Amino acid sequence: MAGPALPMDDRDGVIWYNGALVPWREAKAHVLVHSLHYGNSVFEGERIYNGKVFKLTEHSQRLVKSAKMLAYDLPYSVEELDTATKLVVSENKLDSGYVRPLAWRGAEVIGVSAVGTKTHVMIAAFPWGAYYGQKAIKLITSRWKRPSPESSPAGSKAAGLYIICTLAKDEALAAGVQDALMHDYKGRLSEATGANLFLVINGELHTPTTETILNGITRLTVMDLARKRGIKVTEREIWPNELANASEVFLTGTAVEVQPVSAIDKQEFEVGPITQQLIADYSVLVRS
Repeated sequence: MAGPALPMDDRDGVIWYNGALVPWREAKAHVLVHSLHYGNSVFEGERIYNGKVFKLTEHSQRLVKSAKMLAYDLPYSVEELDTATKLVVSENKLDSGYVRPLAWRGAEVIGVSAVGTKTHVMIAAFPWGAYYGQKAIKLITSRWKRPSPESSPAGSKAAGLYIICTLAKDEALAAGVQDALMHDYKGRLSEATGANLFLVINGELHTPTTETILNGITRLTVMDLARKRGIKVTEREIWPNELANASEVFLTGTAVEVQPVSAIDKQEFEVGPITQQLIADYSVLVRS
């Protein structure tokens, strides 16, 4: 993924910050906010197509849900978050790009307990192109594993859960590939560092269950598109040796959209007809 043309903290434009639009460079938080120290902020990633955010309400709903799973409530409703997002996109004059909402707990206390902290929310929107620079990407299997649901709130898009994703992704980049494939705590196939995993086996789609992964909005969208095409979709436990049975592999996510995978470790895959069809169907849907 290409780096940003400008640092993220030094840009023109506005950011919605606790209910008001503020100049981009003035949207700041104190270094002693609780979430910076303990990883309990929650966030979303949303794409803008033709000036509109795809499945905006679903993303706003998930932001609210993510915070609740971490035992706090946002001071804004889903409807207010939707309205604020549309305002930010409009004010920054974006026809395409990316939206990053973030909620975090404030600097009222510094101990492990977050009781007594205030909740803050911001929404930023900015230009952003393709997540990967390649038509089809290569993965390596990471040594880092997705934790048990008894050890982490997998259904929450919580910042702290991405620590191992950053470690896995950076190790993959250092190895000369574009991303990492993560197994879970039982050794089953799980996901990439920021995208859900699909295998095409005998003309059918197979994808891991959501026990240890975020049930992505793009994941659900692509599953629906596949079913409309008459493609059977199965959610189940998938083990690493089953990659040998797959003719196609792809990832899904708001940032990556529908992304073909050409290789995992030493095993290669074609960018086959099912992957190509779903890429086309998704592209039409998000721009409709």
